[in-house]
Amino acid sequence: MTALPPRHLILPFASATSEAAVHTLGTLQLPHLEALLARLQAQALDEGDEYTLSPPQERALAQARGWLLQDGLLPWAALAAQRAGLAPAPGSGWALVSPTHWHVGTEQFSLLNPAELQLDETASRQAFEAIRPLFEDDGIRLHWCSPLQWLAEHDGLATLPTASLDRVIGRNVDLWLGPPEAARRLRRLQAEVQMLLHGHPLNEAREAQGLPPVNSFWLSGTGATPQALPETTEVVMDERLRAPLLAEDWLAWAEAWAALDTEVFKPWYARLETGEALKLTLCGERHAQRFEPAQRGWWQRLTTPRRTAALPVLTAL
Repeated sequence: MTALPPRHLILPFASATSEAAVHTLGTLQLPHLEALLARLQAQALDEGDEYTLSPPQERALAQARGWLLQDGLLPWAALAAQRAGLAPAPGSGWALVSPTHWHVGTEQFSLLNPAELQLDETASRQAFEAIRPLFEDDGIRLHWCSPLQWLAEHDGLATLPTASLDRVIGRNVDLWLGPPEAARRLRRLQAEVQMLLHGHPLNEAREAQGLPPVNSFWLSGTGATPQALPETTEVVMDERLRAPLLAEDWLAWAEAWAALDTEVFKPWYARLETGEALKLTLCGERHAQRFEPAQRGWWQRLTTPRRTAALPVLTAL
């Protein structure tokens, strides 16, 4: 049986507050997005700022799933545990554990995008087995899922707010360690892991290959497991803007926008014209704006709506 196409599109990294991002947005030609926006009506804005632990796209997806919105406590790890066949119990605490490289600057640590580690399964399992005893000493059970995603299980993770990895990449990690008490416990464990991995044979081999060492980890996706974690085919998140924006590769970001306009927004407009009740959520660095079909009178149905300029919509995010 063929699955029904999704009816709600969430687009993260559609905007950012930097001057370079705003300049790039001003150069874009997005005729199909503008045609789509002309047929949709903006709903209540999900307002935030660039310092929330949970970024707009995660809030939008959590809201679409019917979860309670709590900053830094959206249980993505519990959902990942269910998908991995670990059967998380309602109310239990889980966290996504991302092996990472922390770059040492003059006054701060910044976090490299884990995708740049080029971490294969063998190396990932080496790092996992090396640090697992440190977690177990704190009563935290670790599960290996994939080279760049492990899972931690502990009751305390149900109430421990953590920042999304998307918030931290390329930034000073100290800004994102959460409330002071949580930050002290987390930083202690991170310091122990850093000492253990310093000079570890795994990293000596990686440095010999010109690869960044795995020298720390990041916790995210914490929160209490909901009573039910049903899968949904109604919502899809297109993440093609993520990598170029995080890398501040504005040419690649503009190219990804152009591809979206042709490959996604054009067919979505065609579907909307057939009467499908489609939703679109655009997510920037601070806010998420959802759009739903506008009511149209008989005269409007006989005319072609004017385009709605995309630039002011995107820069407002």
